[in-house]
Amino acid sequence: MRLTFKIILSSLFTLVAGFSQAQIKQLKLDRVEEMANLPQPLQIIDWKLMAQNFDKTIYDFNAKGDYWPMVWIDSTKKNFDQNVMGIYTAVGDVRQGKMNNKGMFHEALANMGAVMGASLIGIDKSKQNGMNYTGMLKNYFNSDTKWNIMMNNTAPEVALLGGGYGRDWWYDVYPNVLFYAICEQYPNEKDFDWIAKSIAEKFYKADSILNGDYNYSYFDYGKMKPMKNQICAQQDAAAGHAWVLYAAYKKFGDKRYLRGAISAMTALEANKINPTYELLMPFGAYLAARMNVEQGTKFDVQKLLGWTFDGTAVCRAGWGVLTGKWNNYDISGVVGSTVDHGGYGFLMNTFDAAWPLVPLVRYDPAYADAIGKWMLNAVNASRLFYPQYVPNEHQTIMKSANVTKGVIAYEGIAKASTFDTLYMDKIAPVAQGDGPKWVPGKNPDVSQFSVYGSGHVGIFGSIVEKTNIDGVLKLDVLATDFYKSKAYPSYLVYNPYNRNKTITYKVKGTKKVDLYDAIAQKFVAKNISSKANIAVMPTKSVLIVEVPASSKITTGNHKLMANGVVIDYKK
Repeated sequence: MRLTFKIILSSLFTLVAGFSQAQIKQLKLDRVEEMANLPQPLQIIDWKLMAQNFDKTIYDFNAKGDYWPMVWIDSTKKNFDQNVMGIYTAVGDVRQGKMNNKGMFHEALANMGAVMGASLIGIDKSKQNGMNYTGMLKNYFNSDTKWNIMMNNTAPEVALLGGGYGRDWWYDVYPNVLFYAICEQYPNEKDFDWIAKSIAEKFYKADSILNGDYNYSYFDYGKMKPMKNQICAQQDAAAGHAWVLYAAYKKFGDKRYLRGAISAMTALEANKINPTYELLMPFGAYLAARMNVEQGTKFDVQKLLGWTFDGTAVCRAGWGVLTGKWNNYDISGVVGSTVDHGGYGFLMNTFDAAWPLVPLVRYDPAYADAIGKWMLNAVNASRLFYPQYVPNEHQTIMKSANVTKGVIAYEGIAKASTFDTLYMDKIAPVAQGDGPKWVPGKNPDVSQFSVYGSGHVGIFGSIVEKTNIDGVLKLDVLATDFYKSKAYPSYLVYNPYNRNKTITYKVKGTKKVDLYDAIAQKFVAKNISSKANIAVMPTKSVLIVEVPASSKITTGNHKLMANGVVIDYKK
């Protein structure tokens, strides 16, 4: 009888241990608290497959159909004596293509985003069908202008046709963020190292000149002078500077770049108002979490995440993360304006926010539940940008959907048509795009379909994996954690249900591993060769690190290490 009682008691202890309260106290984000734990209607599409299909469909110079192909060769050889691939920003954009503006007008945001995204899912863009699309990106390095950084166009002759380029700061900073990510993916690409060095030098000197004051519309990297124009100040450019400089520090080991990154982050955090402008603030939040554990800084992660999510931006009024349900559709999680026509979210911004925010939880697991919940909402809502996943009454040009070939999405989704006099019969959420407004009377209706935003799909494709339970996602927190120290495969799993869920967790490799949960701060399974059942508490997360079996476990400087590799930054 006693033996039976002990067995029962032991079994109960094991069960309770499996669902024990996490050791890392979770911190809430107000905006995420407004989102549904389990968004409805729930439909998680295969994002990796979407990214694969985008790549093979778009990069087809012989594609047939109205407005196809979406790519061409620009032979003007700006900045480098080589041809570069042009890619449409939006379907049918009259400014673009081989026959318009000498074939010169194409954007780094589109070209780099598509190369980076494809590379994230394992496609080698440096040798694809005899083409080196990676090396072609060098033409965006504007040496002729003496800026000597990556810019959104290859030359000033076409820059005024579109956005950014030497007058709108985020447009000048972000191509360099994209380039540094690509540079890590292709470490042996010719000329990339010295280009990366040039960018780092420019950004370091710019931060030194700014000396904590980023209250400008843009920075002239040729004259090395901050500038103001009709565009309001973009203090969050400091986050872009900081991310590039920290990446440069990790790449080159030059401590000046570390000092520059800290300086830029200090300037960002010192703002008295929310300085969010476009999509750089999430990189600041990520850096705050990472540098706090790697460099001993004390940046306020909560503050920067609040600025990212809350929609309290002053310059770009209401810019943040949307929440709510529009006509029974949960649209929470998409990034954009929370106030424009009741809310206007953008696909590219949503993809790109996941890039820094998902790996953030490695360095600060206190935000695992919040980021896991946000990502589930964002991943679910993002299908609504694609014409095949949103009903006709919710999209502006459903009769033209075939032109997308299933891989190009609308630029945005809005609560009401932002065209004011057009598409007023459409009900929220309204899938649409701004392309026709860029060249009024000339750009066709189909320019609402966004090639450049859709090209960033590889970010979701590399991060998001479904599990055996609908709505429980397995998020790869290393996929977009560029220039990281050595790490073992790590995944965030959030349970959106109000009851315990047990997932079938599949390990990445073939060798036996021990599964460590960096939130519960304990090993939850040992000697696993293929899969294991992992229990996740209601509306909670696990952060699983696949540690080689029988590793030597040590601690030091508040970190837990396996064979010298950090598996827990908060021990």
